[in-house]
Amino acid sequence: MMRVPRLASAGSSMTAPRSDSFSNLPLAPEQLKNLQDLGFAEMTPIQARALPEVLAGRDILAQAKTGSGKTAAFGLGILHHIDTASKEVQALVVCPTRELAEQVSKELRRLAQAMANVKVVSICGGKPFGPQKATLAYGTHIVVGTPGRLLDHLQKRSLNIGQIKTLVLDEADRMLDMGFAGDVQTIISFAPGKRQTLLFSATYPDEIRRMSATVQHKPMDIKIEDQHQSDVIQQLFYEVKKHERNAGLLALFEHYKLSSALVFCHTKRDCDEVAEFLNQHRIAALAIHGDLEQRDRDRVLVQFANHSTSVLVATDVAARGLDIKSLPTVINYELPHDPEIYTHRIGRTGRAGEVGQAFSLFTNAEQVRLNAIEAHQGEPCVCDVLESLDRDPDFTLRAPMVTIEINVGRKQKIRPGDILGSLTGDGGLAGAQIGKIDIFDHHCYVAIEASSFRRALGFLSDGKVKGRSVRARRVR
Repeated sequence: MMRVPRLASAGSSMTAPRSDSFSNLPLAPEQLKNLQDLGFAEMTPIQARALPEVLAGRDILAQAKTGSGKTAAFGLGILHHIDTASKEVQALVVCPTRELAEQVSKELRRLAQAMANVKVVSICGGKPFGPQKATLAYGTHIVVGTPGRLLDHLQKRSLNIGQIKTLVLDEADRMLDMGFAGDVQTIISFAPGKRQTLLFSATYPDEIRRMSATVQHKPMDIKIEDQHQSDVIQQLFYEVKKHERNAGLLALFEHYKLSSALVFCHTKRDCDEVAEFLNQHRIAALAIHGDLEQRDRDRVLVQFANHSTSVLVATDVAARGLDIKSLPTVINYELPHDPEIYTHRIGRTGRAGEVGQAFSLFTNAEQVRLNAIEAHQGEPCVCDVLESLDRDPDFTLRAPMVTIEINVGRKQKIRPGDILGSLTGDGGLAGAQIGKIDIFDHHCYVAIEASSFRRALGFLSDGKVKGRSVRARRVR
């Protein structure tokens, strides 16, 4: 795949605009300054191809994978056309999963920092309907959500998209895979016929072409050919017998001394069993799949992102939209049936100029899948045997951080700085002992170095945050 260029730092020289510079776009000066402050000095390939068309108001059908920068590609266009004087919904972004919707909402808010009074609302299932209805009634400019819950609000008239300027279908192929085609078509029936429609898909099956033909008007077709380069992602395949998968997985950790990994399984049951197996062998792991309640899913994702667990075991659907900045290793517990899914899986490592590694276990019965991957990549797969691995039987992988949950959040006007200030002030912790802070509506999570978490928990149990007494507990 084409390697996504490294983003230049905020202080990079802007004396001679490059062809992939945001300064070549008709964006407001304050937006250009915000992009520079955020580290966006150069456009990724999908941004360079799509943004001029999006800003010009054209429909686009774009092939773009998670991590390619597509959110900025459509987000900057949405924000460019927003009328903040109006309280009507002006843009709708439809995502296949709650995790992706939350990630997109977060990124849109970052991109909107330079604009006054832009309101972005996330509307997803798994959360109470009433508070969402009240938020929508207050007025919002951009709505991001999943098909089922969006359709509920539209049918109950708590959401009106009759005046939207832009409709975005993000990861449309996954929405089709998950059976949302009918819901998406119904959602679109509530939108005005005259609008800009942006359709992003990681793959281009016939169903996507048919959807585009029914919902778009003369779209610009943008396809970024991005095969993984061997110098970016090291790919190794290990043949095992069916009953050796767990032993093979453990051997990879013990040989390569892995610090963090995302392990892909086909089924929810496999995810739970593999995570349990790893924990039994002193490797901190959590599983995520569709059977988890939303709050439990949030906890798992937060713990993996903030290094409170070292390994995440996931199905493809559950892993969609993961916002993990640096992921060194991806492991396929078994090969997927579709080679494009394999490409999407391993594309989660080796991003933004970093080198990653992808390991795959396969049985003789999966040889046809291996052949399909080779044909898709245009080169032979490098295979090895487990016996070649030099294993360390004493290897352990404990998480360096611990997550504490606090019972206040966004609705109580709590910001990350409030948590950080309390812990480094009266709490007496050093800033280096405090990791990622995630704020939700009515609770928040803070990562603390494992050696310091008891001190932090003790302070939060007796102390205050922003003058408010709080309850805190360790997330296990």
